[in-house]
Amino acid sequence: MPGFALSTLFVVAIASKAFAQPDPADPTPLTDKTYAYPTGIPYQVDYVTNAIRGPQAGYNICNSTTQNQQSMCQTLMVNHIDDFCLWAPPYANATIADTEQEEVAWCVKSSWGTRLIPAGVLQGVQVLKTSMYIQFAGFVDQTQLDMAAGDYGGELDPHGADLRGNPLGGLVYSNAFPSNNGNNNSFQQVMDWNSFIGGNQFCFTICDPSTSSADQSMYCQNTYDEIGCTYNMPNNAQNGTFEVCDADLKTPVGLYVSNGATMTYTQPYTGVPSPPYTPVVPSSSNCVTYHSTDLYTNLPSPTGASASTSTATSGSSGSSTKSSSAAGSTATSNSAVAIGVSSVAGILGTLFAMAFLS
Repeated sequence: MPGFALSTLFVVAIASKAFAQPDPADPTPLTDKTYAYPTGIPYQVDYVTNAIRGPQAGYNICNSTTQNQQSMCQTLMVNHIDDFCLWAPPYANATIADTEQEEVAWCVKSSWGTRLIPAGVLQGVQVLKTSMYIQFAGFVDQTQLDMAAGDYGGELDPHGADLRGNPLGGLVYSNAFPSNNGNNNSFQQVMDWNSFIGGNQFCFTICDPSTSSADQSMYCQNTYDEIGCTYNMPNNAQNGTFEVCDADLKTPVGLYVSNGATMTYTQPYTGVPSPPYTPVVPSSSNCVTYHSTDLYTNLPSPTGASASTSTATSGSSGSSTKSSSAAGSTATSNSAVAIGVSSVAGILGTLFAMAFLS
């Protein structure tokens, strides 16, 4: 990818973050709050009660005493295919749009003091490891993670309109980056990440904190929240397949070539987004497949009868909150293409409130 094109995208990313307005009661962005794991983590990262959105719903010190299916742990781990977590709601039949600031960690291991993803809920996972980031994508029975069956979800990231993140105070750590030198007992705080979940699919990218801030802003973009996994995290995840691959770097979301010229697509603030290009899944190699029963053990049984009987197709669209375009219609067959639904009203309300108070 030409350097000037990446520079252009970086300017767009910085401009979008400049548009965000810090909360006067808590002006330090979540991405500037650093804590060594585990001894440096406070009980709550975001505890300011007079902030516009209030304090965070849960807590960040998580251990065996908080390990249960009602845990409100908001410290999340993304390590390996057999050791990762997803953000999902803290109460049943919820939508991401309604709970984005409250999401809690749901994990596949009982090591982290969180809720556990029940057995069989993960229905396919692809992990792509690159020199700049690690990307997870796959299929999930979201009703078992307290999501409403028909919710096509949205984006979660450490930014937001007030730079306090969604969820508020949500921390992410990993031991999987090459810069960690293979030390599984040492965890790096992931400063830039983004995640989508909805339509029975998910994707999650963590950017290596040892890389430049420009690279992290490009590969963990958070401004294309309505075009989902298809464009933000192109993948070849297959329902029923669990694999880990090395991969080339993706073309950052928003960049495409037309008539030999590199162009930048910017998601509109209103209306239905319609990107003028088809995303390309980066080349992968050295793929290793696994049986899910070997990866995920000692997990609780699903609760009740699942409301979802099949995963969403790549052409699905719609939401209980704000409809969006069929972002998955151009994706590779069966890839995880969760559609993002922007909480535009909430964002504008937060910005208006902060402008009024400033």
